[in-house]
Amino acid sequence: MDNTQENEIELHGDEEIIEVIDLNEAEPCPDDLADDLEDVDFEDAANAGDDEGWETEDEMEAEAEQDDSELTFSKHTGSVFCVSLDPATNSMAVTGGEDDKAFVWRVSDGEVLLECTGHKDSVTCAMFSHDSSMVASGDMSGMIKVWKVETKEEIWSFEVGDLEWLEWHPCAPVLLAGAHDGNVWMWKIPSGDCKTFQSSACQATSGKVLPDGKRAVVGYEDGTVRVWDLKQGNAIHVIKGQDGHQGALTCLACNKDGSLVLTGSVDGCAKLINTITGKVVGAYSVEGVKAKGSTDEEESNSVESVGFCNILPLVAVAYLDGALAIYDLSTHVLRHRCQHEAGIVHLQWEESSSVVSTCCLDGALRLWDARSGSMVSEYRGHTAEILDFTLNREASLAITASGDNQSKVFCLQRPDR
Repeated sequence: MDNTQENEIELHGDEEIIEVIDLNEAEPCPDDLADDLEDVDFEDAANAGDDEGWETEDEMEAEAEQDDSELTFSKHTGSVFCVSLDPATNSMAVTGGEDDKAFVWRVSDGEVLLECTGHKDSVTCAMFSHDSSMVASGDMSGMIKVWKVETKEEIWSFEVGDLEWLEWHPCAPVLLAGAHDGNVWMWKIPSGDCKTFQSSACQATSGKVLPDGKRAVVGYEDGTVRVWDLKQGNAIHVIKGQDGHQGALTCLACNKDGSLVLTGSVDGCAKLINTITGKVVGAYSVEGVKAKGSTDEEESNSVESVGFCNILPLVAVAYLDGALAIYDLSTHVLRHRCQHEAGIVHLQWEESSSVVSTCCLDGALRLWDARSGSMVSEYRGHTAEILDFTLNREASLAITASGDNQSKVFCLQRPDR
């Protein structure tokens, strides 16, 4: 394409034509990318029984009373579905819940800094912009709101079809969302300039903007993976059929430079995709396991979360049956299998170590050493499943979201600290 050619798109609901720039002319550094995109269109645990003399009940009561957390945030009146930390300072958390609200609160003392109201359904997505100046909250019905943190004002809102995922651009005031109808939306905030990426009429179940800020990877219900050019609005690569997944995408993650993407699916497989060539360069699966409760020999064990280690050539894949599998990135060989007693919901690698953390349906947060495959530590305090968690940059704190209506802050201690 001729870079000197003027590019235009039509905004939704308006006949105005907006001039856009060529993202390919920019160097992939945060300041330049941000400049480029300026012009792109687009409650408490239940009390245990009082009966005395029953050892099992005593043990249950002791387990329920165990709380390793430093702080409990209990302003939500329903399950807490999501949690994120502000990227600039890691001092603020935002949580979204079944009570149709999101709260921005201070991690050090739990003080509410902003209450995000006006949603029509459970808030399942909530996160800060790249500079922490704004926070976006999205509910299941498709209502998305953006708030300015400093002034506590709602500065933008939009309603899409049923919302599947929401994500900020890594270095510009641009918000992306995936919907049940398969559309991916991109807005410039707060102007609302809009662009859509249309595909087949099936759910856009997961998505992520790559670190270069120019592309996004989106997974769909039919097992297809698409790499989108955010500037041109076209799919650069489409991975489907034999190369793609045989079931809905559940999760995806990219490595530090965005050259590789790891995808997970209900088909029980994780696939490694080169984002430059669009080729599948690796596949991972744990043989001989099925989803819990399955009687079908061929039913797969769903992949629930995936991630890359930053310091070693390793990837982690978390399965519904509770298996955390650590694979060698180059040989695709299984290095360790770390078994949990309940299904894993989410995993996250520490930024500068070989430790990977997991949260489970049994309400526990665990840290695993990927070098040895052994558990480093375990943290309890929730009385229901942990549905999401995040780590601060130093991996000294973990903030959780749980079905017990609470979010907790855990201080992570390890022998090497």
